Amino acid sequence: FVIGMGACAIDGGIFWNSYNIVRPMDILPVNVFIPGCPPRPEAVAQAIIMLQRKIRKGELVKYED
Repeated sequence: FVIGMGACAIDGGIFWNSYNIVRPMDILPVNVFIPGCPPRPEAVAQAIIMLQRKIRKGELVKYED
């Protein structure tokens, strides 16, 4: 399972337009994003709960080569 944590992981943060930034969703599927810079502890806890719910419901994106 993949969690994108923080503004830089979601969209590159303040360096979004830099030549050396690759967003994680361009490399592999991200199951849950946690916004913030840095993310708040409440957001991390909420994301873990959301991921658990997605696992139970079978709503996850499967990674394939």
